[in-house]
Amino acid sequence: MKNHKAVSNKLILKLGFTFLTLIFIVGIVYISLTFFSVKKFYSETTQRLNANIANHLIEEKFKNNSPFLDDGSVNKSLFGDIMHDMMAVNRAIEVYLLNDSGEILYSVVLDHTNPNKPLKKISLLPVKRFIQNKEQYILGDDPREAGKQKIFSAAHFVKNNKEGYIYIILASQKFQQICDSLFTDYFFKLCTRTTLLTMIFAVFIGWLSIWFLTKSLRTIIHHVNKFKEGDLCSRIPNPYNSDLSVLAVTYNNMAQTISHNIKEKESINSFRKELIANVSHDLRTPLTAIRGYIETLKIKEGSIAINDRKEFMDIIEKSACYLSNLVNQLFEYSKLEIKQIEINLEPFYLTNLMLDIKQRYEILAKKKNIKISMIVKTSLPPVMADVKLIERAIQNILDNAIKFTPINGKITIYLSNKQGYVSVKIKDNGPGIYEHDQELIFDRHMKATLTNKEQGVGLGLAIVKKIMELHKTEITVNSYVNKGSVFEFNLPSYNINN
Repeated sequence: MKNHKAVSNKLILKLGFTFLTLIFIVGIVYISLTFFSVKKFYSETTQRLNANIANHLIEEKFKNNSPFLDDGSVNKSLFGDIMHDMMAVNRAIEVYLLNDSGEILYSVVLDHTNPNKPLKKISLLPVKRFIQNKEQYILGDDPREAGKQKIFSAAHFVKNNKEGYIYIILASQKFQQICDSLFTDYFFKLCTRTTLLTMIFAVFIGWLSIWFLTKSLRTIIHHVNKFKEGDLCSRIPNPYNSDLSVLAVTYNNMAQTISHNIKEKESINSFRKELIANVSHDLRTPLTAIRGYIETLKIKEGSIAINDRKEFMDIIEKSACYLSNLVNQLFEYSKLEIKQIEINLEPFYLTNLMLDIKQRYEILAKKKNIKISMIVKTSLPPVMADVKLIERAIQNILDNAIKFTPINGKITIYLSNKQGYVSVKIKDNGPGIYEHDQELIFDRHMKATLTNKEQGVGLGLAIVKKIMELHKTEITVNSYVNKGSVFEFNLPSYNINN
């Protein structure tokens, strides 16, 4: 057997590229999620760690000093000291003084030199939520960047009949710039290292994955190649358990259909060869008789008596009829053999058809004084069958019955109702058929030897067998020496109420 590549390089490259791309994308997403989670973890940790820093500021700085001067303005020197002290400890924070509506009254990080510039304002909703529950992760407005939110600490105060809030951003703008810079640098380094490791890892894992994923495909390709090279029995084992079960089952069904068609074609070719041989043999006898008697009539035209001439003409006519009947049977059987006849199922009463056939065959039976009788045991339902083909089958059985029933003999037709079927039996009292020949009479052009040494029935019963096969039933025979034969077949009943 030739060696075939199970999977093409193009498919391997596509699978490999797809696999690497997926790993690369998943890696980028994983790194991004990791950085995001780490950043969130750091932010939440920082907020919880510094949750009370605003309270501590109020307790320490507002104990002996007021955030407002006597004229109601902000005590800027106090806030300058506060910012200096706190930034000396933590440069990542920004301190803001808010009134009770959320307006920013003062911060050393904001420009307050322009008295006409409107005051900035932040939402107090997250501030109040934070004061109520400092264990909750909450983001507040960034006064220096509109639309952004950051972690914070906040506390409410009341001093000299004035109230407000200390609002401390725990991740200042400078701190955020440094974090973004470091994040970009670390992200690039991590991506570079991860990509390199991923490439090495993907080569190994990708090869194993491709081998595993294409295992079922390689099995299918192997059996397809075997089938292509002539192994018509090559089938995929356990197709329903395959990863590609639909493809495996479809291939097995296709291979089965192709094998069946090939065998059927070989059978038809064999049948044609056998048919030609049989036709050549069977046509030779009547043609030889016709030719011989015609030559005799031509050579001895003036010396043949009128009675002999009439006898010769009868023999020629009989041989011609036999020849015509044989050709018609061969043509009919060949159509049945290669399934060129389409069955036309329809409901009809078998009793009516049998009475019509019996009436026609009684004329033929009178020549040998044969009595044809019919016995119908019960009221029969209609049958579902092809009326023309069934009529042809019954005629062929009666032809043989009349041919081999002796003079003054008897042929009996029995019709009875079985469960779901109508049974047909045709019995004669002829010489019968030897037991070892009973199966041969239904084979195409097999001639069984009868007990009275007469030759068999040719294609008539072979045609009957094919007709029964089209109706998915069978024809059987029971024959006993010197007691006759019984041919039987069943046809499905038709329910009129359907």
